[in-house]
Amino acid sequence: MNQLRLNPLTGRWATVATGRASRPGQFAIDHGHPADPGTDSCPFCPGHEEETPPALETYGTDGRWLLRVVPNRYPAFSGAGELTVEHLGPLFAKAPATGIHEVLVLTPEHRHSWADLDDRQVGLVMAALRDRLEDHAGTTGIRYSQAIVNHGRAAGASVRHPHAQLLGIPFVPGELLEELAGFGRFEGGCLLCATVAAERDAGHRIVLDTERAVAIAPWWSGSPFELLVVPTDHDGHLHRASPASLVAVGRAVRDVLARLRGLLGDVSYHVVLHTLPHRSADAFHWHAHVVPRIHSTGGFELGTGVPINIVAPEDAAAVLSG
Repeated sequence: MNQLRLNPLTGRWATVATGRASRPGQFAIDHGHPADPGTDSCPFCPGHEEETPPALETYGTDGRWLLRVVPNRYPAFSGAGELTVEHLGPLFAKAPATGIHEVLVLTPEHRHSWADLDDRQVGLVMAALRDRLEDHAGTTGIRYSQAIVNHGRAAGASVRHPHAQLLGIPFVPGELLEELAGFGRFEGGCLLCATVAAERDAGHRIVLDTERAVAIAPWWSGSPFELLVVPTDHDGHLHRASPASLVAVGRAVRDVLARLRGLLGDVSYHVVLHTLPHRSADAFHWHAHVVPRIHSTGGFELGTGVPINIVAPEDAAAVLSG
C-alpha cells in the first residue's frame, strides 16, 4: 500500500506512491504532449473500455457514452479507513495512504481538451464532478477531495486523451489549510465575494465576466497568466452549488483555456478546483485555479516559497480579455 510520511519541518504530508512510477512517460521532461500512439491504442477512447477498470459512472444516451468515470489504474491513494498515524520515534510519522483515486474521461474525442468542449459537454463534466464529490462526502475516512486536470507533459499528463483526476484523501492538505486560514483572517465577509467586487470595480484584472462566474488574473498572481475562476453565487462546497453555477464555472474555465491557447499556443497547464473539506462548515467559497506551466521554478522560489512572476497580472488580463 502507498504511504503517507509527515514532514516535521512543515507539518505537511508527503505521499510515497512507488507504483505510479510505472505510468507511461512518467519521467518525460519536455513541454509538449505525451507520446500519442493515436486512437487505436488509447485506453480512454470508445471501443477500448475493457482496457480500464470497470466504470464507476457512465454518462450518455443511445448506447454511446459521453463521459466515463473509472478507478485510476495507478492510484496514489487507495483502500478504506480513517487516517491512522504510526510514530517510529520522534521524527518518523507515517500512515497508510488510504483513499480514492478516480479518472474522469472528459469526452470521447481523443484530441480535444477542456478548451474544445461544447456547452453540453461542459455541463456533463461539472455534473460528474458534483456527483463524485457527493459520493466522496459520504465515504468514511475521506476528509477532502481534490479535482485536477493536467494538460501536457510539463503538467504531468501521461495520456493525451483529455481527462481529469479526482482524489479523495484522509486529511486536509496544507494548501487548503492555508486558504481556509485566509478566509478566517478576512474581516470583510467572504474573501472571494469581496475579491470579485473589488476586481469589478478596479476593472483591469478581469479576463471574463458573466452573470454567474468571473475569471480574474489575481492581484497576487505568482506565475505568468495564472487565473482564478470564481462563481458569483456563494457556496463553500462545490457539490452543493446550483447546476447553473457549476455550468458557468465550467464554461468560464473552457473559455479562458481557449484564450490562453490562442495567445500562447497549446501549452501545458493545470486546472485545480478547490472546495470545502467534507463535513466542514468553515468560511469558504469554492473556486478554480488555472495555472499554465510556461515558467520554470528557480532555486529562490523553491527555497523560500516566494514566487517570482515575470508577467504582471494586469498585463496578462489586458491581452486575454481583448
